[in-house]
Amino acid sequence: MKEQSTTRGFAVLSAASLIVKLVSLLFLPLLNFILPQEAIGSYNFTYTIFTFIYVLSNSGIPVAISKLVSELIAQNNYKDAIKSFKMARFLLIVIGLVMSLIMMLIAAPITRRAGQEDSELAIIVLAPTVLITSVMSAYRGYFQGRGNMTPTGVSQIVEQIVHTIFSLVCAALLIKISIKVGVAGATVGTTVGALVACIYLFIKYEKTKKFRIPKDVDLSRVKRLPNKTLFRKLLTYGIPITLSVGLQQGGNFIDSLIAVNRLMDGGYTKKIAREMYGTIGQTNSLINVPIAIVSALSVAVLPAISAAMAVGDRKLAQEKINQAMKICFIIVIPSAIGLAVLSKPIYGMLFPDAVHGAKLMKLACLIVILMSIVQIQTTILQGLGKMNIVTATMFIGIVVKIITSYSLMAIPSINQFGSVAGNIMCFTVPLVLNYYYIKNTTRFRLNVLKYSLKPFIAAVAMGILALIAYIPFDIFISQGASRLAYVLPTIILMMVAAFVYAYAMIYLGGITKNDLNSISPKLVRIIPAFMKKRMR
Repeated sequence: MKEQSTTRGFAVLSAASLIVKLVSLLFLPLLNFILPQEAIGSYNFTYTIFTFIYVLSNSGIPVAISKLVSELIAQNNYKDAIKSFKMARFLLIVIGLVMSLIMMLIAAPITRRAGQEDSELAIIVLAPTVLITSVMSAYRGYFQGRGNMTPTGVSQIVEQIVHTIFSLVCAALLIKISIKVGVAGATVGTTVGALVACIYLFIKYEKTKKFRIPKDVDLSRVKRLPNKTLFRKLLTYGIPITLSVGLQQGGNFIDSLIAVNRLMDGGYTKKIAREMYGTIGQTNSLINVPIAIVSALSVAVLPAISAAMAVGDRKLAQEKINQAMKICFIIVIPSAIGLAVLSKPIYGMLFPDAVHGAKLMKLACLIVILMSIVQIQTTILQGLGKMNIVTATMFIGIVVKIITSYSLMAIPSINQFGSVAGNIMCFTVPLVLNYYYIKNTTRFRLNVLKYSLKPFIAAVAMGILALIAYIPFDIFISQGASRLAYVLPTIILMMVAAFVYAYAMIYLGGITKNDLNSISPKLVRIIPAFMKKRMR
């Protein structure tokens, strides 16, 4: 198996994540066309429950596999790398089976408690997916630990395409029966997609599981680790990560339980409250597009930082941290400003039935920046072995989030904006705490201002020009126009925004030839000559 550089691995995963999210964004308006807005709220609730169970099952151990395998390979301990993967895979199968059964058992009581009875059947149908994804995530963690992100990227694309096709077909056929059955049909593709992706990863593993050991490595000097030690390391790495990510999804889970009831407390009918909750879910699906790319960055960087720390190379670890911070800001700052400026045409194109969706996005775009920075901080702390700090700071953030959301959503003038405000607080608190811990305790530097200034200037210029360019379109698009009326303006404005941002970043020196060459020399060749002249 060929190991990839961190930058190239990130490029592979980010390209896959972008394709997955674009397919997802195509899927959502089509699903919105098939299901009524009220059913979209039930669909979002179903996936909130599934995501929470999925995170508890699959978030910690796969990352632990990636971290432990990369450390053992850095120490030339190839046999224990394979052994630790197999131990983790078995553990994930057991966890996945148990959590699938739990998901089936809680479907009825939890949907009644949240006022989302139409989600019960969908949760039951989706439950077996937890077991399948547990096996799938074990293979993804293994490939990531070996520094090869391609199998993960390909499996993500395959999974999403299969999911989209089967879910839309089943939803269209079954919604004719009832909303409950239609929502369940919309989840079928998730199970089928996960199964196909899992089969692909298994075949890939069988073909590439042998290591090419360098000739100068003396395996007789490698210190093997007992099974207890490997198992303890998996749990030591995996449990805090599971708790951290589980807390984050737990906040969303609690939001899903209280959202409809708190909006009803504010004077809204149950139908309108469920539609408003559906809009919150649609907003989250949009902000998750840039966050998915940062997640890809985290996946690519974690093994590199872990391997550097395993051999005591702090200089290399700092280089990887700096690289992650730079790429993070290059992505998230223009994404946040772009979503805020173009929120009206984006919602008009994708979710025309979402009342106040565009206004919600203008506030929610802050979450893109906050959550992305926290994700990079989390990756850094995980790479340094400081998993408990991540758990503690996220716990504090979740408590603040729940208090904020619960208090604000019942105020009629704030309503669904209270959920967004809760998420902003959820990530602001751990961001500040993580920053001070990394700076004052680990002695690693986080040059936030250095790496964020140029992207911010370029993104502001992009936002201003995109806003000016939208004015003529806004004049001619009538109130209540169909989504088709927004398609061409949105595509044109996105292309203008991307061009302006890229040119501004090249002009400011925020993107250099070395940056592009580290991903692929071919990227430099396709850049227009007038841009290339400005590139340093």
